[in-house]
Amino acid sequence: MAAQFGRRLRRGATTTAVAAVAVAALAASQGPGAVLASDGGGTGGDQPAAGSTSSDDPAATGNSPYYTDLPPLVSPNKPGTSTNLPITGSAQSGIPASVLAAYKKAERSLADTDAACRLPWQLLAAIGKVESGQARGGRVDANGTTFSPILGPVLNGQGFAMIKDTDNGAYDGDSTHDRAVGPMQFIPSTWATWGQDGNDDGRKDPNNIYDAALAAGRYLCAGSRDLAVAADLDRAVLSYNHSNEYLRTVRSWFDYYKRGTHEVPDGSGVVPPPLGGGTDPSPNPGTSPTPTPTPPPKPDLKGPSKPSTPSTPSKPGGGSTSPEPAPKPNPAQTLGAVENAGTGKLTATAGGAFAERIKVRAKNSLGGPLAKVSVTFTIAGDTDARFEGGKSSVTLATGADGTVTAPVLHAGEKTGRFTVRAIATGRSLPAVPYTATVTARQADAIARTGDKALTAAPGAEFADTVAVKATYRGAVASGVAVTATMITDGDTPVENDKGPYFKDADGNTVRTLTDLKTGADGTLTLPKIYADDTTGTYRLRLTTEGGATVVIELDVEAPAA
Repeated sequence: MAAQFGRRLRRGATTTAVAAVAVAALAASQGPGAVLASDGGGTGGDQPAAGSTSSDDPAATGNSPYYTDLPPLVSPNKPGTSTNLPITGSAQSGIPASVLAAYKKAERSLADTDAACRLPWQLLAAIGKVESGQARGGRVDANGTTFSPILGPVLNGQGFAMIKDTDNGAYDGDSTHDRAVGPMQFIPSTWATWGQDGNDDGRKDPNNIYDAALAAGRYLCAGSRDLAVAADLDRAVLSYNHSNEYLRTVRSWFDYYKRGTHEVPDGSGVVPPPLGGGTDPSPNPGTSPTPTPTPPPKPDLKGPSKPSTPSTPSKPGGGSTSPEPAPKPNPAQTLGAVENAGTGKLTATAGGAFAERIKVRAKNSLGGPLAKVSVTFTIAGDTDARFEGGKSSVTLATGADGTVTAPVLHAGEKTGRFTVRAIATGRSLPAVPYTATVTARQADAIARTGDKALTAAPGAEFADTVAVKATYRGAVASGVAVTATMITDGDTPVENDKGPYFKDADGNTVRTLTDLKTGADGTLTLPKIYADDTTGTYRLRLTTEGGATVVIELDVEAPAA
């Protein structure tokens, strides 16, 4: 389907022969970067390429049509020069400001969460170009949402794949069949799995360029791909659309954008014609795109024939609608399971680091180790614990032995249990859960810092304050919880109902204080202590988290005559 539809949409190349010459000329002019790692020599435009994702791997766009226009043969800038060019250059090298910002933001986000993927923003730009013409020339609002939905044709099996409705029309407005949606052309079922909140507004909207760009980036990085490797990049693009013609088109724009781009105002980018069967929002003021009409399909004069099985939707972008043979999976390269690789007990004191690190093992279908499997570790639950660098989620790839170890986990100040889940990124395998426990800071000793007698007259306040210091194994114990209680004498003391007391925030009498903590130097100074009218010797007990205790005497006596 892609080749047939592409000829209808291509501008400046009216025949397949001309298009082929253009692609060849572009590849020749741009050097080795345009060579397809999956080329086997002599493959046709819509033949499956070596290393392509099998057809049972859902495509993001449901194989909707895409723009096959090729970039100019003259690069926007010479190789090796800066891509931060001023607002000059050819119209084709201009990318609308919000769209460009979304691609670069997605690249930064993936660099933080899946650094092993090495996603270049120019790849997102190339896919955004062929899928929607950079959000129809950058027609987005201040938040990056298109002014009107960008919808692909109805996927009803008539010229395209047959995909029955999966979202009750929530995204595409069609409750009978699905349609590709938004600047990166995700079908609703794919968006349900891969949708992201790229602009941090609390929503996952396929019509928002920030959300769609981040989702596309994560989709391309699935399966532990390293996009700096030509073969992995080809596989990623082919997973978006199972067509060599699509791969060549995206590759051409990718190489073109790598050689230089410039930013243009939103809404002033090149506006492509509407895709056949899709929805074309009204043009921006000042633009005059000329849509190319889509001719109706020719009637079949040979009579009804046996219906063909529509291709399983692949990734966003479009491609051939005819089913392609799926290569037999190699059991040694097929992920079979992800399991705990011998992680020990996860415990730490508040504010400290967990001595044990979470370790995962990926196994192939034969039970052997599997390398380069992308694993995402995510902290869940009511906790402020974080991985090294303050991250709550990190993505890493397994090594040659099939294992991968998460970064050091640091406990926060919240005590209790929480869970860390490890999951094969983008796979349907169950997560591997790990229970972690944060205990309160402890002290095994506490002592008064002074030795001056503490006395007060009846009805007066004690002139001297009480200060103590807590330690743990001889070291300063900071942030340790302490309870102070006025207690009775005897073998089983309880809170005293007379004698010295504290005051709460409202000035009321209290004889037990909680929520006290030692400072950074392990010391704690108690609030003022007051005496009632009863004379005598009283006891103040301070107890730490960890069981350390000290008892201090308080004397209430009348002044000498």
